[in-house]
Amino acid sequence: MAIQFLFFSFLVFLFNDGVFSYDPYLFLTPSSIPKAPSYDTERQSSYEKIVFDVDHYGVKADGTDNSEAFKRAWEAACSSTSHSSVLLVPPHKTYLLKPLELQGPCEAKNITVMIKGNLKAPSERADWSGEDVNYWIKFKNVRHLTVKGGGELDGSGQIWWQNSCKINKSAPCLDAPTALVFHRCEKLRVSDLTIRDSQKFHVVFSKCANVKAFHLTIRAPQWSPNTDGIHVTGTQDIMIFNCFIGTGDDCISIVKGSKNVYVKDIVCGPGHGISIGSLGKKNSEAHVSNVVVEKATLIGTTNGVRIKTWQGGYGYAENIVFQDIFMTNVSNPIIINQHYCDSRKPCYQQNAAVAVRGVRYKNIRGTSATDISVNFNCSSTC
Repeated sequence: MAIQFLFFSFLVFLFNDGVFSYDPYLFLTPSSIPKAPSYDTERQSSYEKIVFDVDHYGVKADGTDNSEAFKRAWEAACSSTSHSSVLLVPPHKTYLLKPLELQGPCEAKNITVMIKGNLKAPSERADWSGEDVNYWIKFKNVRHLTVKGGGELDGSGQIWWQNSCKINKSAPCLDAPTALVFHRCEKLRVSDLTIRDSQKFHVVFSKCANVKAFHLTIRAPQWSPNTDGIHVTGTQDIMIFNCFIGTGDDCISIVKGSKNVYVKDIVCGPGHGISIGSLGKKNSEAHVSNVVVEKATLIGTTNGVRIKTWQGGYGYAENIVFQDIFMTNVSNPIIINQHYCDSRKPCYQQNAAVAVRGVRYKNIRGTSATDISVNFNCSSTC
């Protein structure tokens, strides 16, 4: 039976350095919430715009690999001296792509990748032989980049899931590709795409700045391992909103080096909820700050809003707000776990821990699938 719970809007719960309390007179104010990025990357129609259709560079929708032809089309668009370059993936076609890295910096002041058709990853792990196994499609060192178009990216992840050590307990634990990686990109907009069945994470923002990600649909089976929807690492000034995410792992995960993260209007489920972390694995340092998650809906997830840290790490997760969130049949609706251990071997007891402080919960309501709606599993230093 689902258990109803409600955190009334006039109570704000605080978690500071392992101490849980509430103050009925403390309210969130606009000044206490990190501001979302306000830049605008919309292209002005008065500027010169040149379209580079991938079909004109030898790309074929016939089931053969198109990665080299895509690189040629990208290099042409990236090196254009026009104000705006558009790399067009035409509609109603499906293109097979082996691992592909698209690098900047670009000569074009603004570059748009317009994915109207479908991109499909190889279904065999051997296609990554000799390649970096950490990505399928990667954008690196590109400024003023927009990726959109209404098309679909299919990661063909089934063979990777079947060989994951989380599914096949006799298999070694090996890396798998992320479907779409953005690394060291600035003033980035990603929108209006469907990304499904990734080999591992679906979308990763790594060491990026000034990012907007919105109108994304991300789907993978509930049993698919490590298929986080959107993973944010080392990234600042990022806004994620109006997304539908259902996977086998975290809908959104925010990890070390990230700050000024604003998440709004997310529908999450199935999956493991919306997570800060994990942080501090292998006694590492981690810092996450200024995170707001609001107006999210979580349905049937194994966690709701979660902060997870390994024992032995150091650093902090601070100034975090979860507010105006609705949950239906969610296990562990609110959880802080400072004994996180996603390992085949038991994790031994350590006193050091990533500090968790300045966490606020406001107006979180819905039904819990478990008896415990709020679980604070603190480190031994609490």
